[in-house]
Amino acid sequence: MRKSAGIALPKGKLGVLTVGMGAVATTFMAGVDLVRRKKAHPVGSLTQLGTIRLGKRTEARAPAIKDFVPLEKLENIVFGGWDIFPASAYEAAKNAAVLSSEHLAEAKPFLSKIRPMKAAFDQNYVKKLTGTHVKKGRNKYDLAMQIRDDIHKFQKKNKVSRTVVIWCGSTEIFLKQHAVYETPEKFVAAMKENHPAIAPSMLYAYAAITMGIPFANGAPNLTVDVPALTELAKQHGVPICGKDFKTGQTLLKTILAPGFKARLLGMNGWFSTNILGNRDGEVLDDPESFKTKEESKLGVLEYILQPKLYPDLYGHIHHKVRINYYPPRGDNKEGWDNIDIFGWLGYPMQIKVDFLCRDSILAAPIVLDLVLFLDLAKRAGMRGIQEWLSFYFKSPMCAPELYPEHDLFIQSMKLKNTLRWMMGEDLITHLGQEYYD
Repeated sequence: MRKSAGIALPKGKLGVLTVGMGAVATTFMAGVDLVRRKKAHPVGSLTQLGTIRLGKRTEARAPAIKDFVPLEKLENIVFGGWDIFPASAYEAAKNAAVLSSEHLAEAKPFLSKIRPMKAAFDQNYVKKLTGTHVKKGRNKYDLAMQIRDDIHKFQKKNKVSRTVVIWCGSTEIFLKQHAVYETPEKFVAAMKENHPAIAPSMLYAYAAITMGIPFANGAPNLTVDVPALTELAKQHGVPICGKDFKTGQTLLKTILAPGFKARLLGMNGWFSTNILGNRDGEVLDDPESFKTKEESKLGVLEYILQPKLYPDLYGHIHHKVRINYYPPRGDNKEGWDNIDIFGWLGYPMQIKVDFLCRDSILAAPIVLDLVLFLDLAKRAGMRGIQEWLSFYFKSPMCAPELYPEHDLFIQSMKLKNTLRWMMGEDLITHLGQEYYD
């Protein structure tokens, strides 16, 4: 099946609003500024560096993705956002200490002009942070309307023709699915009643969706992954996706675990621990926020290894995840993994991984790709959950009757086949038998 509807070409400017203007958001903004001025390279970005094979291997057609689908150009992106602190994007980036002094100085004129709007924030949902740049309202619905007003003002001031909103904020406390999420009507009533099941992140999602604006959730919070908001996304023709940017340790899990399963190597246990010292680490030092992150990280192995199908190989795995706040580490997170596997005749083996990664450096190109792909999806008339963007998330959203796909290589194939489908090209099955018939 090929997509029958056309894709509207990008016209005018694209507004990008980040909820949270900390390490991830400012690294993303600075990076786009540096890349479009030829001061740096967009390493890690599929939209900027990736290619896509078309047709048979013998045809040797592999255009750049940005030349194959009508993506917005970096030069036409305008930035804004919200934060619980009033510091400019430059001050926030300097405080985050992700960028080198050279890159920070180079991006200073650009970042200094970006100042956050007041945030909808409630410390009950992020215990370790105290906001000073925070909205006040009669109730949560009023705060959502204030966010809508912020978006209107941003669009008018910057003369943008299209907008994308992406959550780059902190991890909220763990919330389970609730009756107030069942329908849009119940959701609105709960906002007006200040119901505790309505977290601040949901207010941004509601505001964006009801304005016809694509929304992505980069944290493990429920946020947009509730029936009421997915239904509103369909009603308003809005593409949505989430949850939790796939960056360090989980990225490696979704690379390594599919390899073990493909070779049918058994596994007794996988112990993971992290040390990090940025704002994310501070927030996750709270047990309730850590519970949200833990749920996001733990589901990966179960879905990839499918223990119900392979009980002898993966039916008794001890999977542990720990996150430790360690201020000296800053944004340079370190992830340690001990993997106990077994092979032929049950003989045990071990794998040790020590990943010294840079969290925001890995997250920034994800933010860029999601912004550009969501804008593309909106112009292509796609709405609701965009499962083809699972490639970028630790805990991908999917239809209620499905299980999420975590295997990075299947996710990559799904993403590229979706692009082929959008442009009317044949899907790639990798069967290859036609070369030998």
